[in-house]
Amino acid sequence: MYRRTVRLLVALVMVMTGAWAGTLATAGTAHADGCYTWNRTLSRGSSGADVTQLQIRLGGYPGYGAVLAVDGDFGPATEAALKRFQSAYGLAADGVAGPNTFNKLYALQDDDCTPIHFSYSELNDCNTTWSGGAVSASTAKANALRTMWKLEAMRHALGDQPITVTSGFRSYACNSAVGGAGNSRHLYGDAADLGAGPHSLCTLAKQARNHGFRGILGPGYPGHNDHTHLDHRDSQFWSASSCGI
Repeated sequence: MYRRTVRLLVALVMVMTGAWAGTLATAGTAHADGCYTWNRTLSRGSSGADVTQLQIRLGGYPGYGAVLAVDGDFGPATEAALKRFQSAYGLAADGVAGPNTFNKLYALQDDDCTPIHFSYSELNDCNTTWSGGAVSASTAKANALRTMWKLEAMRHALGDQPITVTSGFRSYACNSAVGGAGNSRHLYGDAADLGAGPHSLCTLAKQARNHGFRGILGPGYPGHNDHTHLDHRDSQFWSASSCGI
């Protein structure tokens, strides 16, 4: 908590400094960050690893029922997602990623690139190596990171109140131990089960439709009356009949 508070204060100072500097701050200026630092302005037509990093963090802003591709190409979908992100945080929604956008992203992430309100440990209560699942350990961990950024967007849309993750990545052994389905998305690291808290399970399931989740299972779907399940499967499947989904 102390580290996150310090990072937020530092980001605030950077934003204020940029405001005081006025025209001295150029469109491509970026501040160093412990996780990742963008060194140029990005807009439609840009491509490269820096666009990929941006897309990971915009994954929760694709629009209703959509999924933002993480392909390193800044196209119309990335521009639209960026505008939604900018609007959500009170920035000029111009679809151009410059200093103000990057500073907000820096304020939202920890040095390990996870969003400030979620952690790798929350998305993995199975083991510390991310191994033993349906994909390599590195892929499972990368999938979990993308899921966390979607959850961060969802959390902000729901008034910045906590979201409780009750299950994330599972190895085959862990999945079997809890009676998970043999083809569970938890084996891929891209699934998260959410428990009720400030928001009902139905509120979580309904809101998730806006944040890039192809799989949404909740109350009314067999075995899901006590949690809402979100994942990134190959095709869309939403079922939470008690919630009207």
